[in-house]
Amino acid sequence: MSIGNSIRAQIPPIHPEGYPFIGGLALASLILFWIWSPLGWIGTVLTIWCALFFRDPVRVTPVREGIIVAPADGRVSMIAQVSPPAELDLGDRPLPRVSIFMSVFNCHVNRSPVGGRIDRIAYRPGTFINAELDKASEDNERNSLVISTPNGRIGVIQIAGLVARRIVSFVREGQMIGVGERFGLIRFGSRLDIYLPEGTKPLVSEGQTAVAGETILADLGLADPGRTYRTG
Repeated sequence: MSIGNSIRAQIPPIHPEGYPFIGGLALASLILFWIWSPLGWIGTVLTIWCALFFRDPVRVTPVREGIIVAPADGRVSMIAQVSPPAELDLGDRPLPRVSIFMSVFNCHVNRSPVGGRIDRIAYRPGTFINAELDKASEDNERNSLVISTPNGRIGVIQIAGLVARRIVSFVREGQMIGVGERFGLIRFGSRLDIYLPEGTKPLVSEGQTAVAGETILADLGLADPGRTYRTG
């Protein structure tokens, strides 16, 4: 492989949703260079950051019935037993919830945690407080999906954050989706909540870095008693 091909292979593709933003910043940078070159360099840095934000790298997803993978890149910020929002129609009993916080430096293309049928999509407007706060699950703008699988129903909620102002969905109700397939993205900085079936033991820890489509959050096909972790 040539050096040029090696370099290109390390550059992830850009999701089409990002083209207008990258193009706009690039044009603004050219204008700023004409006005005052230091401003142009600031614009160039922002353009590069925007391109990185909308990157859409290829992911290698484990495929086996019962596996639940991370729907987003980011940090596992919270694992708790929480009653799901009413719009998910998952009942009133507390369920295991894994929250993944995406900073403005993470890839924001979201992937389906399981394969199955999308039974429900519910959008709810709201506020834009810090997505790391627990109350963001109730107060912030969000888009919810319920995916039916042979092992139960999974709830996935895209939650807008302090900077995010747009939740984009690529799917529709009734559609079949495969594990690891793209279902949406959030612009710019946000969080995803995943509601697991009752009794499920998460296989991740708070503070762990998750990779969308690759990190295994839980395995419904195994009677795994859970795992312990250390930081170091």
